[in-house]
Amino acid sequence: MPISLSPPGPVMPRDPVRTATHCPYCALQCGMQVVDGRGGGGGIGIEAREDIPANAGNLCQKGWTAAALLDSPERLTSPLLHGRRVGWDEALDFVARRVRDVQARYGPDAVAVFGGGGLTNEKAYLLGKFARVVLRTSQIDYNGRFCMSSAAAAANRAFGMDRGLPFPITDIGRAGAVLLAGVNVAETMPPFVRHLTRMRDGGGRLVVIDPRTTRTARVADLHLRPAPGTDLALALGLLHVAIADGHADLDYLAGRTTGFERVRTSVAAWWPERAERVTGVPAAAMREAVRILGDAERAMILTGRGAEQHAKGTDTVTSFVNLALVLGLPGREGSGYGCVTGQGNGQGGREHGQKADQLPGYRKIDDPAARAHVASVWGVDPADLPGPGRSAFEMLDALGTPGGPRALLVFGSNPAVSAPDAGRVARGLGALDLLVVSDIVTSETAALADVVLPTTQWAEESGTITNLEGRVLLRRRAADPPAGVRSDLSILSGLAGRLGHHKGFPADPGTVFGELRRASQGGIADYSGVTYERIAAETGVFWPCPAEAPGEIAHPGTPRPFLEHFATPDGLARLVPVDHRPPAEDVDTDFPIYLTTGRVLAHYQSGAQTRRIAALNEASPEVFVELHPDLAGRLGVEPGGRVRVRSRRGVVEAMAKVSPVVLPDTVFMPFHWDGVNRLTNAALDPVSGMPEFKVCAVAVERVA
Repeated sequence: MPISLSPPGPVMPRDPVRTATHCPYCALQCGMQVVDGRGGGGGIGIEAREDIPANAGNLCQKGWTAAALLDSPERLTSPLLHGRRVGWDEALDFVARRVRDVQARYGPDAVAVFGGGGLTNEKAYLLGKFARVVLRTSQIDYNGRFCMSSAAAAANRAFGMDRGLPFPITDIGRAGAVLLAGVNVAETMPPFVRHLTRMRDGGGRLVVIDPRTTRTARVADLHLRPAPGTDLALALGLLHVAIADGHADLDYLAGRTTGFERVRTSVAAWWPERAERVTGVPAAAMREAVRILGDAERAMILTGRGAEQHAKGTDTVTSFVNLALVLGLPGREGSGYGCVTGQGNGQGGREHGQKADQLPGYRKIDDPAARAHVASVWGVDPADLPGPGRSAFEMLDALGTPGGPRALLVFGSNPAVSAPDAGRVARGLGALDLLVVSDIVTSETAALADVVLPTTQWAEESGTITNLEGRVLLRRRAADPPAGVRSDLSILSGLAGRLGHHKGFPADPGTVFGELRRASQGGIADYSGVTYERIAAETGVFWPCPAEAPGEIAHPGTPRPFLEHFATPDGLARLVPVDHRPPAEDVDTDFPIYLTTGRVLAHYQSGAQTRRIAALNEASPEVFVELHPDLAGRLGVEPGGRVRVRSRRGVVEAMAKVSPVVLPDTVFMPFHWDGVNRLTNAALDPVSGMPEFKVCAVAVERVA
């Protein structure tokens, strides 16, 4: 057949293509449609989906503008080697050669891996496998350690299982009372508020615990304002009131828990008037909060970063869990304890192998049976799998030091901004023999790297994520990536092949998910019965969801895992006695002001994505310091003026925002900009490894 050399006819514009997927940001994982109109001369836009219960047609400002970064001129489209554009073969060959050299000189643990809570389950899984099978290193952790690790540790010791919300998010709307401890959903995940609104429209009441009068606190029926670092003392005071005022569900405690008598004894000393002296919260307000929870037919206690990001975060969450158990809430439909997960896949990201002490399926890496199962799926000897490594900050703090990692591979994270005592972390990154960063833009961490690998974005790849309620969701590829960009799975596959592993590291997400299902089978987080087809048909599947045996009906998934029993050996929840202790760094004459950090509506995490979107930058263009009018008056600071904030670790200058939102002895700064975490304290929770982001001592002065 002859080949025509004549020019083709005119290309007719095509209708926009709509692809159902999910938002790239927080753990709500709001359902959205990506509308690609480029074939008809338009651009890429976003529409909200109605079929995902978490958002049901709602999106926040970040979600509506999520497509803007896809066509950003700041996108990386070529690998960089010492700042020079190179081809993929040259970049990957260089990384593989340097990894071999570092490990030959210093041993397997000299190469570390740092992942992210925004990576899909497939990426998190393959990253963990790559670290342990290809690199044979124990040094892998992820930025989710900075998110909900304290809540995870507390839930594991109380319930035997950690799932952010062990109930569907829609249950919140049916509750008669909700207590939010350190949760500011009105700014961090606005579509969440619709569930609280539904609850209040039905006669329910909202209690908020937060030192600041946040947007969430302003709509609460009762707002408790503890001094920074005293959340644990407040929780103990609430627990004392629950027991002393007759709100304890003694039948529930006898039948479904163990340890109550030890906790009753331990909180006897925390009468509310004593807790008031420590926290500043009136005893009458504590009694009212407990009465609201105790009188409700269905009630929930939810914690967030405000309660968790402390060197005593695990104990703080444990005390709130104890309060929930004393009131008889967990394991009852419409009631319970839950953690409001922050990052998009903070839940799934640790379930399948990014965390230093875990293997896929939420298995413990030092459990011989867990090692044997996962090793059989991976086709390796269990003895060849490394043991537990350092937690996230411990690993970052050891970079470039004797006995610490000499090389670091970073996927989906920006620790130069997001880690505590970030100046110290940046110095460690600069001391490495090799720093490799896979990212979509030149983040502050990528700017320090020897090799930068341009990767695909959320809408340019497929894969699963697990949202805050334990629902496994499917992101679908909705747009083509720029030429020259590869997925993280492709990058890992290419590196594995160059390091001698030509099989077992596929770049196809569906193939990776099939292996993840087998690796998770029988674990706490069992995904073996979850398939892409089921997720699409059911708009998400709750784990655990075991695979059915031949001839059996498919497992429906587990929206409420604790209704019959908890995941402990005897099926009983554990109450664990804890006690208050002051912040790791308290105020003194040199540093007389508390600093607390958090988020603002327009930005997300380290801001590497959102600070590059014009509409979001216009809404919140720069870092600021929030001061109480009394403090501003003493310092001579005017609204909009410049102030200098100094801690024992660093100094930051920023615009002053004067507002009674904060307490008179406290300043607040959002951490989305470089510099803020140079101030924060890296004191770690001994159980979870969580740093104390939420409170440190600073000095504040006016900049002339």
